[in-house]
Amino acid sequence: MPVMNLIPADPTVLHPVPEQPRVVLLKPLVTSGLIEVGEFSYYDDPDDPTAFETRNVLYHYGPEKLVIGKFCALGTGTRFVMNGANHRMDGPSTFPFPIMGGSWAEHFDLLGDLPSRGDTVVGNDVWFGHGATVMPGVRVGHGAIVASGAVVVDDVPDYGIVGGNPARLIRTRYDERDVARLLALAWWDWPLDHLTAHVSTLMSGSVDDLELAAPHGG
Repeated sequence: MPVMNLIPADPTVLHPVPEQPRVVLLKPLVTSGLIEVGEFSYYDDPDDPTAFETRNVLYHYGPEKLVIGKFCALGTGTRFVMNGANHRMDGPSTFPFPIMGGSWAEHFDLLGDLPSRGDTVVGNDVWFGHGATVMPGVRVGHGAIVASGAVVVDDVPDYGIVGGNPARLIRTRYDERDVARLLALAWWDWPLDHLTAHVSTLMSGSVDDLELAAPHGG
C-alpha cells in the first residue's frame, strides 16, 4: 500500500474551515500585545468572529495579559473579563468618577490602585462552551472543559470540568495518575508532522495509546 502523505494543517490561516467563515484561528487574528494565543486555538461566532479582541476581551486596559494556549476551542460568546472592569469598593460609592472627564479627571490617581489578580491564563486543549465567561486573573488548566454559560471565578484544575454560576468543579476527566501522565506527554508541543500522524489516537485513544505514540517512545 502507498504511504499516505500527511500534510499538517496550517496554523497561520485566519479561516481554517473555508466554508465556515464563522470560525477563526486566534493567533493570526490578534494584534494586541496584551493577548497571547497558541497555535490552532479558534473562536466560533456566526456574527463577527474577527472582532474577538473588542467583543470578547472586555475592559482590557492593561497591564494584565490574557494568555490562551494551543488547541483551545472557544464557543460563541466566550468572554474574558479583564481587570479594567474592577471598581473601588473601599469608599461609599463604586462609581468611577475620573473617567467621565472634566474636573473629575483630576482624581485619576484613585483608579491607580485597583485590586488585581494578575494575568488570565488558559492552558492548552481547553474547551469553552457557548456563552462561558472567565473573570479576571483566573487560571484554567490544561485539558479543562468549561460548560456553556459558566461564570468562572476561581482557578480550574487540569482536566477539570466546571459549570454553573459561579462555576463549580463537576468532575475531572481523568484520575490524578493519568492527569500527571498527560501533562508529562504535553502532546500540544509535539512536532506538527508527528502530531498529524497520530490524530486518531489523540481524539479516541487511551492515555496508554498516547504514551506509545509519543515521539521517541515518550
